[in-house]
Amino acid sequence: MTPAARVQAASEIIDQIAGGMAAEKALTNWARGARYAGSKDRAAVRDHVFDALRRWRSSAVLGGGESGRLRMLGLLRALGPAPAEVFTGGPHGPAPLTEEEAAGGAEPEGAAALDLPDWLWERLRESQGEVAEEVALSLRDRAEVFLRINALKADADVALEVLEADGISAERHSGAAGALRVTQGARKIARSRAYLDGLLELQDASSQAVVEALPLETGQRVLDYCAGGGGKTLALAARLGGGPVLAHDANPRRMSDLPARAERASAVVEIVSAPSGPHDLVLCDAPCSGSGAWRRSPEGKWRLKPGDLDRLAQTQGEILDAAAGLVAPGGVLAYVTCSVLTQENGQVVDAFRARHPEFKAELFREYRPGREGDGFYLAVLRQAGQGDR
Repeated sequence: MTPAARVQAASEIIDQIAGGMAAEKALTNWARGARYAGSKDRAAVRDHVFDALRRWRSSAVLGGGESGRLRMLGLLRALGPAPAEVFTGGPHGPAPLTEEEAAGGAEPEGAAALDLPDWLWERLRESQGEVAEEVALSLRDRAEVFLRINALKADADVALEVLEADGISAERHSGAAGALRVTQGARKIARSRAYLDGLLELQDASSQAVVEALPLETGQRVLDYCAGGGGKTLALAARLGGGPVLAHDANPRRMSDLPARAERASAVVEIVSAPSGPHDLVLCDAPCSGSGAWRRSPEGKWRLKPGDLDRLAQTQGEILDAAAGLVAPGGVLAYVTCSVLTQENGQVVDAFRARHPEFKAELFREYRPGREGDGFYLAVLRQAGQGDR
């Protein structure tokens, strides 16, 4: 496919997404019908589509309309190459720009320039204050790719050497002790020897930093209460010298790949459907808006509604209430979200502490999205000991 043909394909997929189809479904449908498209073509089209999703409002303003064609025009005006090089009418590419299209478009302002719905920009300002604009702008860019060195099987020198042999370049990252930033060859990771042999895991640097910040000692009884795919579960196991870590999720299907991942990582993970205490540490990586990771899942910021935040905050509080009963006296309840919104973070923790005064705050950390990683929130709450109640 030519670069112009890739833009045309992305324009058509964007129209389907605007009509209500999920981005992944639209991309999958296109790929099934585009047997002529090679892996590089599919990757390029995907990049165009996700760039447009990250800049959904500003690309429409810059392009002068909300069609896939005009959004791609706006995106090219923002990021390049020059639209005249693409809209040529060549084979399988977009038709030449009309005079109206060439003269159209404007500079986006306000929330449109930051690529957020108006109501969400207000929530972000309330949550992030003077750095809100910086946070919003960071969510318009592609996220870096990070790896976690599995300390059970490799050190940094070994991991970097094995990656290099597979044509993948990476560098140490200061945000977490075991973090590597991928600088070249990210699309090769899933097929690399380093990944398949369990030397490395794909995990955002801020996510790694959250696990590193937890007060944890070898031999402690640890439960990952909202384990999901198990990224933090495996990082916890590595900190414990291999485990064991108990893993639970309200939807067990989310953990379907965890046993194989644990085996590959040489980690001991026990999946439990009905956990019982006491545990020295219970991690609640609660379901949330995902606002700190919208660079990776940009549809989220356009589909989220104010009522969704209310429901999420209620669910988050209920999860904390349930998990509190699984913490040993003197033990730790760790609350984590990949959100940058106070309604899901500090407000949830404050309400929980009002209901459970036996839990005292030991640590709060906020990780803002940017080159150092995704946005996360961490609250470490320690329950009073047996004699302190």
